This record gives sequence, structure tokens and C-alpha cells, in this order.
Amino acid sequence: MKRQMIYRTVASAAIFVVVGLVFLQAADACTRVLWNDSGLNVVVGRTMDWPESTQPEIVVFPRGMKRDGGLLGTETAVKVNPAKWTSKYASMVVPVYGIGTADGFNEAGLAIHMLYLKSTDFGPRDPSKPGVQASLWGQYALDNGATVDQALALLKKIQPVMVEMHGHKATVHLALEDATGDSAILEYINGKLVIHHGRQYRVMTNDPSYDQQLALLQKMKKEVDFAHPSSNTPLPGNVSATDRFQRASYFSALLPKPKNEREEVASILSIMRNVSVPFGAPYQSFGIYNTEYRTVTDLDTKRYYFELTTAPNVIWADLTKFDLNPGAPVMVLNPDNIGLSGNVTDRFHRAEKAPF
Repeated sequence: MKRQMIYRTVASAAIFVVVGLVFLQAADACTRVLWNDSGLNVVVGRTMDWPESTQPEIVVFPRGMKRDGGLLGTETAVKVNPAKWTSKYASMVVPVYGIGTADGFNEAGLAIHMLYLKSTDFGPRDPSKPGVQASLWGQYALDNGATVDQALALLKKIQPVMVEMHGHKATVHLALEDATGDSAILEYINGKLVIHHGRQYRVMTNDPSYDQQLALLQKMKKEVDFAHPSSNTPLPGNVSATDRFQRASYFSALLPKPKNEREEVASILSIMRNVSVPFGAPYQSFGIYNTEYRTVTDLDTKRYYFELTTAPNVIWADLTKFDLNPGAPVMVLNPDNIGLSGNVTDRFHRAEKAPF
């Protein structure tokens, strides 16, 4: 009966996406899939899809990093009441353009993933709240929170501020999860913060807003009953956010119970490869737009797996093996190296300057 209910949910998700394509435009960017019911560790996968290099590096920040949430590189993006803080937790992250964090996790087992959402609207600046330029939105959570609950309480007290880099505005939404399997998705719609909080929110892509996706899913659950998905179950195969959402929902719900961490990471990575965007695939508004990299985070072991699509070797690093004490150096690894493979924890080097 439990398996049958899972099949119904998966099939309903598949149908709602197909119907949704009638009125949804192709959206841009990435996919996040959380696996929090494997019976083993809590792991999460992510793809970064973008029309140009985001200049990815893997960076380890120790505790005690002083941050100015108003800075966008060397420019001041938040002039009135910028948030300023000193990091409580160490983290391992992948920056975007060297100005903020696109993906990462901290030593307490909290992870964040920043994905594109065209409908994002942070609203007019509210100077009564400390402002954080949008690309540091997730890093603020990693620096200060240990759990999803803690991060949500902190994030409600600040305001992300829209910025632009390389001609792209930071229209983003944020996914959070922690080592207990808790999950949350944060979006700013029409200037208001909307939070979807619960272990059930596992798959995230891009537009439309998450409440619209959930409404479509609920409608299809009432109208469609596919109790027996099979190899003949129709799945859309294109690269739009709705197609990727369907495939991620379908295949992640069918993952077999893993025997060990190796199988678990391989399983979630297989989903992320399935929802990746091949080289040359066209997007509606951004032209050619492929997956740049894939990551898997194990929130129990604090290991971070990374696969750059132009240097297709899976590498991983163990956050617990670094010196994370205040005053320790920021450590960095450039993954754009075909010679890297496997455990690269000892291949990191001291950063000449922290990216932010």
C-alpha cells in the first residue's frame, strides 16, 4: 500500500507537469533533489545550469569570517543598513562569479542551494531590516544557522536586495535542508517572503512559483491515478524546468534502498545526470544553456561531491579534515583540472584572498 501511494504521487507529479506546459513558459536554470528517506544518510543533489561559466571553485571558509552583506565585490550594493556579521560556522561552498554562494553546506549539517526564479521580486528596500545583496543570501544562513529552523528564523529578519552581475539579475529562490532531513524553500513573490517548510519539499527547479507547482500537483492527484508506473510511463524529455521537475520527481521516488554511502551518492548523482541539460540544448530566453556542474552533499559525513561537466571526473572533499578554527586560512580548489579525481581534500591550497 505504501509503495502504491508513492507511485500515485509520482505519476500525479508527472501529469501535472505535462498539463502545466499548456500555459507555462520554459524557465531557466537548475535542479535540486533531496533524499531524506533512504534509511541511511541525508543527501542532496544539485545541478548548475547557466549560459556561461560562473567561475566555480570549491572554497572552505573557517569560522570567524567577517562579512559585509552590502558588498558586491568591491562595490557597495546596500548603502543603507547593510547586514554585518561574523560567521559562527565553517562552510564549504561554490561561489558564483566570486561574489556570493550558489551552493554549499556548513559544519553543522545545514545546506543551501540558490536557483533561478524569474518571478522573484524582493520588493522595495525596507531600511528597517538589515540588507544582504542577493548572492550572499544563502551564505548568511550557512554562517549563522545550524538547522533549517534556525536559518528560517534568521532569514526572516533580513532582506535580500536585488543585484546584477554579467548582465543577469539575481532573480533567485533558495532551498535549505539539514542533517535531520528537514527542508524549506524560500521565495519572494510580489515583494513578500513565501516559505514552504517540511520534509516533503524535496524537488525544486525554477518557474513557476512553488505554490503554483503545488496547486497543479494537488489538482492532478485528484484527477489522475497511475498506480503502476513502468518503463512505458510517458516522461517528457526536454530541458524546461517543468520537464526536469517531472523526471526528478519520478525517478527519485523509485530509488532503491542503498547499502552504503557509495551507493547512496551514486543513486542521487544518477538523478542529477538525468535532469542535466546537454551541451547545445536551447532555452527560450537565454539561448544555448547547458549544465555547468553537478554536486552531491552528504550532510551526515560532511562530504561534498563535485562533477564539472567539462572535466568529467567526480571529485570529493571532507569538510571535517580542514582546520576550521577562527584565523585558519581560507582554502580553495579549482575543479577545472582533468587530472583531479576521487578524494581531493589534500589538493586544496591557501587562498590569496577570500572571494567575499
